[in-house]
Amino acid sequence: MSYSFETIYFDSPIIQNRCMDIFTPPEITKKKAIFIVHGGGWTGGSKSGYHQIMQALCNEGFVCASVDYRLSGVTALEQLADCRHGYDCFVSHLKKQGHKTGIVCHGSSAGAHLAALMVLVQPGGCGENVSACGYTMQNDWITPSALIVQAFPLTFEIWDDVFPPIWQAMCAITGSPYEKKSDLYRLLSPIHHVSCKTPPVFNMIAEFEHMFPDELNEQFKLKMRTAGCRYESRIYTKAEHGFFYDVTRRQQKEAFQDMLKFIDSLT
Repeated sequence: MSYSFETIYFDSPIIQNRCMDIFTPPEITKKKAIFIVHGGGWTGGSKSGYHQIMQALCNEGFVCASVDYRLSGVTALEQLADCRHGYDCFVSHLKKQGHKTGIVCHGSSAGAHLAALMVLVQPGGCGENVSACGYTMQNDWITPSALIVQAFPLTFEIWDDVFPPIWQAMCAITGSPYEKKSDLYRLLSPIHHVSCKTPPVFNMIAEFEHMFPDELNEQFKLKMRTAGCRYESRIYTKAEHGFFYDVTRRQQKEAFQDMLKFIDSLT
């Protein structure tokens, strides 16, 4: 199926990586739009890494966007501001199209972390500057309808047997040692922002996930259920960290179909 493609930059003059790609099918048949945040350890990755999944979503009738964010010389709070600005631009784009229904956010690894903070926390709630880079929000904030995550960094607080490289990445992107700014690490932990207002969450869990242990997912599940919120998850056998980047392997096809079912079930 054909689709239209465009890249939108948020700033003039252009600021590198503050942009997003939008894929639009010939006919939008799905009520929800999809907003995607890529992973890459907060220092790598690209919006283009989701083009295959975006094409598959277009084939299903979804309009979707994949956002970039600054990867060097910034902290997670600045990256969160970049993602919020991309989401705000996407809302404006959808309004121009007459598409006024909800947006589902999806992210993997570092992208799951940033997407989760976008969904669970109102702008500025983590201490991020919502006017970063001189950007002015174009719309009143519209909380996303749901969150779909994979390889989910649900906490920035240290846990037993933490995988050393991921802890180093978390400390680096926070911008301060844990011992000096433990309150900031708590603010950057999605699990501490769960409330009765949290939208539905679907967690795609890889059987061979080595960075974020399943006991953390269980803690998030308990927090969601205690708050009376909808939480669903599935473990994908023989899948590894960050496996959902295409729709060719068995696990990817299963995850994609589960994603569609979850979105279709939303009101």
